Amino acid sequence: MAGSSPVIQGTSAPDTVKILIAGGFGVGKTTMVGSVSEIVPLRTEEPLTAAGLGVDDLGGIPEKHATTVALDFGRITLSQELVLYLFGTPGQQRFWFMWNDLAIGALGAVVLVDVRRPESSFAAIDFFERRGIPFVVGVNGFHGEHPYEPEEIREALALPENAHVLLCDARDRESCRDVLIALIDQLIATSARSNGNGRPDAPA
Repeated sequence: MAGSSPVIQGTSAPDTVKILIAGGFGVGKTTMVGSVSEIVPLRTEEPLTAAGLGVDDLGGIPEKHATTVALDFGRITLSQELVLYLFGTPGQQRFWFMWNDLAIGALGAVVLVDVRRPESSFAAIDFFERRGIPFVVGVNGFHGEHPYEPEEIREALALPENAHVLLCDARDRESCRDVLIALIDQLIATSARSNGNGRPDAPA
């Protein structure tokens, strides 16, 4: 989607919205924040060391040499009315305790999924479902490949039929932007339904 989203235009959207970028270890969260952010992203990456052996599961991602230990932060302006603050969560289980703090004030989330290791994102999906935080699933195609259709991914992740599953490339700005716009559209539609007036108000 080039330009501003027609769903966002003309709404009373707040100036800023906090969005989480979550998922398992090595699914592309840091890459997505860096690709789409209009500012130099804040990163808390540290090299993987021998201390993580036997703790961090590198199965399927032997090329990974660094990891987020706190958060990634970026910002993107979707329209004159709407700016998103993006917070990427750490992926390793030993840092999951930080998710609760990062989730405070978040209106929605993107759960990134690596189709080579879909099970690595189960915990993130469960986290947002339990807390009632709306989310969309972004299927990150490593090396630009998407061997499965969204419906197949939805079934593999045991997601309901109304769950939004989108194919994306975490390295590509426009692809990541489309995923974020889909999430905002979902938040606006949900807010309109809860207001019961059919008017596309911004999420409160």
